Amino acid sequence: MSVEALVLFLLVGLAAGWLSGLLVKGSGFGLTGNLIVGVIGAILGAFVFRLIGLSAHGLLAQLICALVGALALTYLLRFVKK
Repeated sequence: MSVEALVLFLLVGLAAGWLSGLLVKGSGFGLTGNLIVGVIGAILGAFVFRLIGLSAHGLLAQLICALVGALALTYLLRFVKK
C-alpha cells in the first residue's frame, strides 16, 4: 500500500467517524473517539463489503463503505457500553 493510499484511507475513515458521530446522537465517544471508531469502522466496512461480494471504487463509494462500518461499530459499542 502506498503512502498516498494510506493517507486517503485514514482521511476517509476520519470523515466516516465524524459523520457517524453526527448521525448517532448520544454516542458519547467525543470527537477523538468518533474519529478512531471511523478508522476502525472503515476497516470493518471494507471487510464486510468484500464478504458479500461488493467493492468500493471511487471516493464516494469508499466513504459510504466506511460510514456503514463506522455506524455498525458505533451501534455495537453503544450496545456493549450499556
